[in-house]
Amino acid sequence: MRGWELIVFAVVIPLIGVYYSLKKGKKPMNYIFLAISLALYYGALFNVKYLYLFSPRFNFIIAPIIYFYGFDLPGLAKFIRNRTAQIVLLLVIYVTVVFFIFLAMPGDYTTKFLDPKLMRNPEMYEKIRKMFGVDDPWYVKYYKHMRNFFNLEMGISFSEYPRRVEEIIAERLPRTLFLFLASSVLSFLLGFDLGKRIAWRRGGLIDKAATFVGIVFWTIFTPFYMLILIWFFAVTLKWFPLSGFITPAKWFDAPFGAQDVFIRLLWTEFFLLVMWIAGVIVASKLKTIKSKRIAVWSFIVVGIILAVIYWTTNKMGTYALDIIYHLALPVIALVTLHFAGDMLVMRDTMLEVIKEDYITTARAKGLPDKVIRDKHAARTALLPLMTSFVIGLASTVSGGVITETMFSWKGMGLTLLEATTSQDTPLAIGCLVFTGVLVLIAHLVADILYAFLDPRIRY
Repeated sequence: MRGWELIVFAVVIPLIGVYYSLKKGKKPMNYIFLAISLALYYGALFNVKYLYLFSPRFNFIIAPIIYFYGFDLPGLAKFIRNRTAQIVLLLVIYVTVVFFIFLAMPGDYTTKFLDPKLMRNPEMYEKIRKMFGVDDPWYVKYYKHMRNFFNLEMGISFSEYPRRVEEIIAERLPRTLFLFLASSVLSFLLGFDLGKRIAWRRGGLIDKAATFVGIVFWTIFTPFYMLILIWFFAVTLKWFPLSGFITPAKWFDAPFGAQDVFIRLLWTEFFLLVMWIAGVIVASKLKTIKSKRIAVWSFIVVGIILAVIYWTTNKMGTYALDIIYHLALPVIALVTLHFAGDMLVMRDTMLEVIKEDYITTARAKGLPDKVIRDKHAARTALLPLMTSFVIGLASTVSGGVITETMFSWKGMGLTLLEATTSQDTPLAIGCLVFTGVLVLIAHLVADILYAFLDPRIRY
């Protein structure tokens, strides 16, 4: 650690914490939590063996949480502190459960991945087993597992040796995010819009038909449905490719790899999502429904134009179109499957909301139906759907094993399946843990969004 870094991390940051405690702290509990957090912080900073849990990085996570437990924080800040502490605890429990699941799996990966010639030499085989820690007690394995996890050292994949797990996840994650982010956003928007409309016209023919279709898609056997789509659109009509995410013949002379294009496509997708969110934020400040729609669509159109300009001015445009061409059929499958759940959730919530007194009051004031539906009812009914969307978006990082397997989309889901079936323990644990971390963070984001979307909710 350099001199100025030592001054900042060992002197300045702790002094700020001590000053804030002395200024705001009024109870002995403030100083107790301050002492504990400082002990954990310095134990991690100077790598004092008996002053950190699992690894120094874990101390850096829990030290500020313990520090803020010494103060009576207001409202939302207190909620965020408590939820963050719960998430850290759940993270430890989740990583522990994943470890013991794989520990309980039968078989020995050394017999699967080692060269058979080495296994014929008992002395060499035992040395390798000892080096891998195969015969270590479970608590030794557990401690090493937790230490490596919090040190962000996932290990080396057995099946794709000598590639590191982090490297494989970094390669497969953009593919999965690109596929499932597009399908999740489209299904959310479609389900939200249809759900609020059929709920407002409940009991009619459109409501009954849409509900029936939603239940069919929500309960259909996913592999069978995807096989039908592949047979109809790819085999019979030949509109889309059968599987994969690129056409190899088009990429032979490409001056860059498919991964570079995937990452740029993913950033483009994020940019369009940000433009849509910006349009929604601007629209929330406007009064009339017409002006709100114009604001949202203006941001979307501007974002699309900028994206088209970007891809037509670089040399990756034709290759990006090839990926999007392969993306179309999986997106169609996912949107038609997932929009049904979003639509049914939105419909049921809307049916409860329109019974509220403030909806009756709005009608008594003579407000137009569209204003009551979109401005008053739909905003409150959006809360459960938003929670489902945020948490579902994080959980889809696991890739939807069925989807990626059916369409041979080499993402996180297919990687997790192959790693588990081949007993590639480091890679399988890395995929599961990475997904779990994102889901836990998504829970926190969803809870905070509740406070902003519904002014009645206060923590």
